[in-house]
Amino acid sequence: MPLIEADRSSGTVLLHAADTCYVLLVDSAAGTVRTVHWGGTLTLNDIRAVREPDVETDSFHASLDGTEELAVDGQVRFSPPAIEVRYTDGTSALEPIVDGYDLREDGDSAELSVSLRDSGRPLTWELHYRVRRACPVIERWTVLRHTGELQDSPLTLLRHSAAQWNLPVLPAYRMGAVHGRWAGEFQLRRAPLPVGETTLTSRRGHTGHQSNPWLTLDAGDATEETGEVWTVALATSGSWRMTAVQTAEGRCSVLTGSGHEGVEVALAPGESWTTPVSMGQYTPEGFGMASRTFHSYVRDHVLPTPDELRPVLYNSWEATAFDVTFQGQRELADLAARVGAELFVVDDGWFGARDSDRAGLGDWVPRPAAFPDGLRPLANHVHGLGMQFGLWVEPEMVNPDSELYRERPDWVLHLPDRAAHPLRNQLVLDFSRPEVTDWALDWLLHTVDRFRVDFLKWDFNRSFTEAGSTGRHADARRIFVEHALGAHRVLDRLRTSRPDLRVEACAGGGGRVDLASLARTDQAWTSDNTDAVDRLAIQHGFSQLYPAQVMGAWVTDSPNPFTHRTVPLRFRFHSAMAGALGIGGDLTRWSAAELDEAAVYVAEYKKARATIQTGHQYRLGSSAAGEHAVQYVARDGRESVVLQWRPKPAGRALAPKLRLRGLNPQAVYRVHDDGGTLPSDTVCSGAALAAHGLAAELPPGNYSSRMLTLRRED
Repeated sequence: MPLIEADRSSGTVLLHAADTCYVLLVDSAAGTVRTVHWGGTLTLNDIRAVREPDVETDSFHASLDGTEELAVDGQVRFSPPAIEVRYTDGTSALEPIVDGYDLREDGDSAELSVSLRDSGRPLTWELHYRVRRACPVIERWTVLRHTGELQDSPLTLLRHSAAQWNLPVLPAYRMGAVHGRWAGEFQLRRAPLPVGETTLTSRRGHTGHQSNPWLTLDAGDATEETGEVWTVALATSGSWRMTAVQTAEGRCSVLTGSGHEGVEVALAPGESWTTPVSMGQYTPEGFGMASRTFHSYVRDHVLPTPDELRPVLYNSWEATAFDVTFQGQRELADLAARVGAELFVVDDGWFGARDSDRAGLGDWVPRPAAFPDGLRPLANHVHGLGMQFGLWVEPEMVNPDSELYRERPDWVLHLPDRAAHPLRNQLVLDFSRPEVTDWALDWLLHTVDRFRVDFLKWDFNRSFTEAGSTGRHADARRIFVEHALGAHRVLDRLRTSRPDLRVEACAGGGGRVDLASLARTDQAWTSDNTDAVDRLAIQHGFSQLYPAQVMGAWVTDSPNPFTHRTVPLRFRFHSAMAGALGIGGDLTRWSAAELDEAAVYVAEYKKARATIQTGHQYRLGSSAAGEHAVQYVARDGRESVVLQWRPKPAGRALAPKLRLRGLNPQAVYRVHDDGGTLPSDTVCSGAALAAHGLAAELPPGNYSSRMLTLRRED
């Protein structure tokens, strides 16, 4: 069956996305492109039978509202526009004309492009769609173009959405999204969607800690395992906006695009603007299935290195802060190798005059007082221990107290008649300017080559304020989008030039976790909060869209340096094992017994790593319940791993059984419990593990946890 079918006589186009389909109507006579269906599989004959009749427009109601693939401002429309322009005469109303559509299929993927233009004005836009075989995620983006003559005036894009996603009419709508703050990211919230416009956004020039560019919608009745769920996401790393609209008549749409309100794009004749890609997914079996299918999409079509297992890393930040020396890092490297780390990362403080956060950013040479012979001796030592060598970098930032700033103060984002306000004692470099990104790429390549660097932790430790640019685009607010595109270009060129280099995305924790960043990096730093208990809620929210493979999670000291909570080493490891395991404590203060215990947990993690990082994830409860678990099932079905936690003492009520998911009902599994609460010879069928389950009791007391490993018996 073709991935895209079209009935040109009626203008109906059907996109097949795994076991779902998306149907639109290209109506050339009316100058509209409308959504017909987004949900379960239909045929063209089905669509002819179920297509709704058009609703008449009256003085206070527009039949197009909530039905168009990309609504414009103009004609009889009252809903928020996905495209809004300002011509030189100050007008914004558009009169769309549909010029047709093209289909292209290439093996396991297919694309549809629909061409429209404004009647009598020099603006065209193309709606692009991509579907892939066996993948329920649909990708959409828009290309807008000024088609005037060279002597014509520019036009301004006020809104430039990537897509408008229209849901079927439901009895009610509930929106799910994550919210938070620095050190408290990814807090999942689901609530009824009110009538009106609900906007998630970042006005900060980066993805942000406060929201993340995705949301889910359901009828209010979906659970982890049941119910229809629609997921919408946006691949962008700068400012962004997603608006969920529910009309009083009961229609629901989601508009997605880069830039927050007021971020305008001026187009000169001949220029075009390509939006970021927006992703939409329908799943019929609850939030768990929605997450698992999106995890597979991220692995198969987003990540640059999906088949690589992420190494167990050690990061020196919480051990040393800015007190970085060759001898201190060497000692930590020896201890990291002892507990089984495979990658050693020197964090902030290795360069320039960087003995605090007040100076040195921008001067990317080893700090002489810390490394009199440069970084090569430390890199050689780390490699000699059998580990990879990594460095922390923050290429987009500069301290006013730095040689770079003294030489090139014009390189920072600024408004010439406004005072600049440093945050964390730093300013942002203007990555929309080619000379700045060329400089960044040059020193990154030099550093990677000279010091044999295998891994970069790429940080971004402040949001934009007073942001303006003296580069090619004089419209100051456009920098909220253009800067991130410049960072992407540096990463793309860096990865192309050094294909063996691996990169972690970071922005003061989880402030730059998004699909555009993950297309250029290998994992993300989830949060600066490394408290093992707080991380359970953070990781629960993170897992709604992103797979465990990219979720950086560290074991750090106790009491935790951020929350001062005292948590056993066992619980700290079990919490961090849920993602890409790392260690960030001061190992020089750990006892020999703690180091030995850590080595055992690291070894156990490595055995289960492939299943945890690349398997199918099932959430058994949530962190809000006080006791919950996460289960991972290997892609070949031969192994399953369960991590279970209870931060507080158990109550008097009996714990429900731990009923497992994703197992072969006919297969038999041998269960190993690293806590010893189950008999060592426990053997159960997949059917029994799903229908009856395992005893869920954990050892008594606070911060109780365990890891179960199930292996299929042949």
